Amino acid sequence: MAACEVCGNDYRLSFEVHAAGAVHVFDSFECAIHALAPVCEHCGVRVVGHGVEADGVFFCSAHCGRQGGRESGAQLVDAAGRAPVLDGS
Repeated sequence: MAACEVCGNDYRLSFEVHAAGAVHVFDSFECAIHALAPVCEHCGVRVVGHGVEADGVFFCSAHCGRQGGRESGAQLVDAAGRAPVLDGS
């Protein structure tokens, strides 16, 4: 058993995450996200999915990237192409 570095829970199913040369111990993905996920530079949300990057800064979406004041952020888009037809027409 090992104690979670975020909440301190000493849990028999704790796990290690090896990232950037360091080893971290967590009892849940929630704690791992809290400790390791980047934060959107525009809105402050934790970036759990892929997110986007503009000029070396992380954003949760293209919208936030465009609003974030980075030069390359102006070219970011959330989706490209025609929207799918859902009603069969």
